[in-house]
Amino acid sequence: MPSLNPHLRTARDFLVQHRDDYDVAYAGFSWPDLPLFNFATDWFDGLAEEDPDGLALWVLDGDSDTRLTFAQLADRSVAVAQYLHHLGLRRGDRVLVVLGNVVPLWEVMLGAIRLGAVVIPATPQLAPADLADRVARGDARLLVADRADVDKFAALELPLGRLVVGSAPAGEPDVPEGWLDYRRVDDFVHADRHLPGVSRGDDPVLLYFTSGTTARPKLVEHSQTSYPVGHLSTLYWMGLKPGDVHLNISSPGWGKHAWSNFFTPWLAGATVLVHTYTRFDPAALLDVLVRCGVTTFCAPPTVWRMLVQTDLGAVQTSLRELLSAGEPLNPEVIERVRDAWGLVIRDGYGQTETTAQVGNPPGAVVKVGAMGRPLPGYDVVLVDPATGEVSATEGELCLRLDPRPVALMKGYKATADTVDDELNAESFTGGVYHTGDVVSRDDEGYLTYVGRADDVFKSSDYKISPFELESVLIEHPAVAEAAVVAAPDPIRLAVPKAYVLLAAGHAPDAETARAVLAHTRAHLAPYQRVRRLEFTEELPKTISGKIRRIELREAEERRTGRAPDEFRDADFTW
Repeated sequence: MPSLNPHLRTARDFLVQHRDDYDVAYAGFSWPDLPLFNFATDWFDGLAEEDPDGLALWVLDGDSDTRLTFAQLADRSVAVAQYLHHLGLRRGDRVLVVLGNVVPLWEVMLGAIRLGAVVIPATPQLAPADLADRVARGDARLLVADRADVDKFAALELPLGRLVVGSAPAGEPDVPEGWLDYRRVDDFVHADRHLPGVSRGDDPVLLYFTSGTTARPKLVEHSQTSYPVGHLSTLYWMGLKPGDVHLNISSPGWGKHAWSNFFTPWLAGATVLVHTYTRFDPAALLDVLVRCGVTTFCAPPTVWRMLVQTDLGAVQTSLRELLSAGEPLNPEVIERVRDAWGLVIRDGYGQTETTAQVGNPPGAVVKVGAMGRPLPGYDVVLVDPATGEVSATEGELCLRLDPRPVALMKGYKATADTVDDELNAESFTGGVYHTGDVVSRDDEGYLTYVGRADDVFKSSDYKISPFELESVLIEHPAVAEAAVVAAPDPIRLAVPKAYVLLAAGHAPDAETARAVLAHTRAHLAPYQRVRRLEFTEELPKTISGKIRRIELREAEERRTGRAPDEFRDADFTW
């Protein structure tokens, strides 16, 4: 009979019990040792056994309202696992999942984990070239995608085929030629729960592509324990309890979606609530918070900045915990929410490579502007990026590896089957894992974000790598060189701005700007879109010829208005 893994349950209950006592929780917590573990069979099935009628997943999509209990979702994931096995997917095989916030996303994730397969999550916003790169480097054997996105995969072939989810527009077949039908999962609803093999705790379960400063996104590998069990630290930061209704605003395909829309709520035995929309509407979101009795709510600062433009004081909610992550949150936003609801938005920090490392947990004093303190299970040390010496006050946020946190990734891969030795050597040196983020620490141990050690920045909670955008820009014949930096923006915090050195024969005028921006719109995902462009006759460089983006970035930060020769995406009709 399924049951909740006792070692994981003990660790979880300890954190829930001491959610309001940081010192006790931090000092007394230890990661459970799980040499054999599978999140689906050793945890989720236990939830289904103990609370079969408890609400596991609740998806609101327009007029559609879909709810699945723990028992129902467990049964559906068994059927998915058996269907995937029927298609030839085996333990350790990779499956690329390109789905939005639709119920099959959770069914496939849970079913693949149950089978022992490795999931490569990807956002539907990605361009065909990005998806092809994920298939190639991820060695994906099977693809699961929505009917609306099938054209993106027309040129891709996978060994086990392409599985389509959803219905087609009127007049078109639901299942295009050459695709497999996800609805066949229904043929396996009464299948045996048993699947061959046993999951080890260090078996891979997730491969995430994450932006970096190199030419291509980094490939992060997580194990059956690093994310499923590692999110105990995230649970503590969020303050989730069994029976909570948790709403998180995040896009599938990114690590934060797995954090807050999958592992963490189910570690707590809480409900995952999903609110989908094509265009963000603060009033509609507030209606969902009230109507669905949401108790814990997490959103990126972009959403919080939009919410405070409404009359929050007129809304009566059931909220107990408010959370924000992805980028620093403006102090004035925190104060306006506190004035309206009497609750403090608690910040947290982590990476795709880890779970929540630093945060302001329930019961702790929140210092406005600070990320918080190290969370249970993480031993944080600050290292001077230049000297490598440990600092008490400011330095790169690093994690001690003795003992190694369970929640830390297995490592970086060059491809699904090969290790990226160079990147791992760079990230794991001096007995610590290097996050690449610089922070300061006060006398009480609170950490405040200072900035990236490299040039990566966040825009509307999405990580942007200048190198990736510049690589697309220079493909345009009018562009000789380009440098992309963050330009401050009141809504998105920052937007990508390109400084462009033109090739001979091209004029620095609106026609050229429109052509270059159109090129980026066609070859980049919407969240990567270059929003501003300025032509220049020279780019600042080091003596070795490397572009000094820091000079351009500082110029943008000093600027009080629009640059005289700046063109913006919004200037044009698309």
